[in-house]
Amino acid sequence: MSATRGEGAERANSRRLYRPRRVEVAAAPDGSPLQLAGAAVEAVREEWWVEDRWWTPRPVHRHYFELVLADGRDAVVFREGGGGRWYRQRA
Repeated sequence: MSATRGEGAERANSRRLYRPRRVEVAAAPDGSPLQLAGAAVEAVREEWWVEDRWWTPRPVHRHYFELVLADGRDAVVFREGGGGRWYRQRA
C-alpha cells in the first residue's frame, strides 16, 4: 500500500509536539536543580527516572524533575544519562 500525495506532504510538514528543548540549569552537587534559565527553584515537587528502549542501540536514560519556580511557574526538566545535558519538557 502506498501513501497518497496528501499523506506524504502532511508527514513532511508535520513536527513533533512538545519536543524537549535545551535549557540552562544550575544544579547542586547532588544533581538537583537550583536555577532554571536564571529563575530560582523554590521546590522540587517530584523526581523520577525513565529507562526505556534498553533493547535498542539508543536506549533512553533520563532523570526528570518537576519544579516550582520562585515566580510560581511549574516546569519539568530532565537530564540525559548520569550527567548529560539538561532539557525542558512541556506537558
